[in-house]
Amino acid sequence: MHVFDVLVLGSGAAGLTAALKLAEHGRVAVVTKRDRLDGNTRWAQGGISVVVDEHDSFAAHIEDTIIAGDGLNDPEAVRICVEEGPARLKELVERGVQFTRSADDATKLDLTREGGHSARRVVHAKDTTGRSIAEALVKTASAHPQITFFENHHAIDLITRRRLGDRRVDDRCLGAYVLDEETRKIEVFRARVVVLATGGAGKVYRYTTNPDVATGDGIAMAYRAGCSVANMEFFQFHPTALYHPAAKNFLITEACRGEDGILLRIDGTAFMADYDPRKDLAYMQNLVNTERPARMVGLFTGHQMKPHDVERLTNACLQAMREEDQGASLTLSPLGDPSPKELELQRTWRITVVDYT
Repeated sequence: MHVFDVLVLGSGAAGLTAALKLAEHGRVAVVTKRDRLDGNTRWAQGGISVVVDEHDSFAAHIEDTIIAGDGLNDPEAVRICVEEGPARLKELVERGVQFTRSADDATKLDLTREGGHSARRVVHAKDTTGRSIAEALVKTASAHPQITFFENHHAIDLITRRRLGDRRVDDRCLGAYVLDEETRKIEVFRARVVVLATGGAGKVYRYTTNPDVATGDGIAMAYRAGCSVANMEFFQFHPTALYHPAAKNFLITEACRGEDGILLRIDGTAFMADYDPRKDLAYMQNLVNTERPARMVGLFTGHQMKPHDVERLTNACLQAMREEDQGASLTLSPLGDPSPKELELQRTWRITVVDYT
């Protein structure tokens, strides 16, 4: 039996942030079913939405968020996330996350824009923001004397008083049963506090950009233990992805639309103006509720994208393909027939996947 003050199930940004804060008050076990870097966090590309620009405001960010949630958000939760954003960003910087700096002023962070935002407020670490965050948190947590990692340990179920035969009214969680993938034995973890930070369940869907580990384990365990489960329809999904029927999908960052990317049907026609006056910067539920996936995003065109934006996108796509070992390569070619001056000032690009095996 393993006994700790705190048991954290999950080693993503949420789990490791909780572990680092709680480690100041006791011994913490972090259980993760694969290696400590393998989770949803490391796959995030675009960045973190946070108000740091003097021309932006909490009120504007809150309004954008509530509109994006179609008014179904918990206003207090939105307020907390928005107003505490700068402080959480400062913590990540202090823990070693190297966010990209502005090319014009290295004392400021580079801000990009994603769909649904009325201002540039997305802080990023090149195009691998999630990986940068995950690596910094893992490095910090791994060096903490009060935190112990248990990799390749798969949480099976929660231990509660009632499951042990204690019928007191105040049922509580006492720990978890965990499968050691190497020994194939079930181990018992006892703790005064249990934190479920197991992520979503995107992998239960046939088509998803979520990694294989996103199988909703924590939600199922919580439900079996008697917790209420709500808002299951709001699982995170990604509306733009590179799709191939014989390979895993991976996302194309939302920042592409923020940098004037245009969504096209397979026949090459733009369509977002039919559904929202903000066109390709609209909140994506408008797209998902109206366009058949088979007709969506036959091509992704970066309209007025600067050459360095194209390079960022190319690097992100190629890196994802290499990591998924999908054997694809990427080519870029200008669209239309611009004059030399137009070609120098701005480019419109078509991204085409070739040599798929």
